[in-house]
Amino acid sequence: MVEKKSDEDFMREALKEAQKAFDKNEVPIGAVIVSDGRIIARAHNLTERLNDVTAHAEMQAFTSASEYLGGKYLHHCTLYVTVEPCVMCSGASYWTQIDRIVYGANDDKRGVSKLGVNLTHPKTKIKQGVLKTECTALIQAFFNKKRH
Repeated sequence: MVEKKSDEDFMREALKEAQKAFDKNEVPIGAVIVSDGRIIARAHNLTERLNDVTAHAEMQAFTSASEYLGGKYLHHCTLYVTVEPCVMCSGASYWTQIDRIVYGANDDKRGVSKLGVNLTHPKTKIKQGVLKTECTALIQAFFNKKRH
């Protein structure tokens, strides 16, 4: 019998992706997309490497998952991302019609919740604060390193 993985288990996988970004001197945000209990996409920020402001972890994960599934809609999928999605990524999630978004750390400067609008699809469920302490610590370590 296969043990069902929890939101925390999948967020740990997203944190591994965020660590890869950290190690590449990218803003350490990681994402995984899960379908039917298994990871179908893994991604992290690549904005510096690709010289592309749209190369956020979520955007990379959406593209990868869509390619894997062979279609643009991510029905029956969950996005796990270490930091609250920005306006761009939330807007993109709307078009994917993803079922769930689970994130760790809040983004008090650029997170979509700060706008007071919901850009996700009406059927998308949001869960916040999963492994918030670990997700926040990694992003804070990155910016502290940048300042010193």
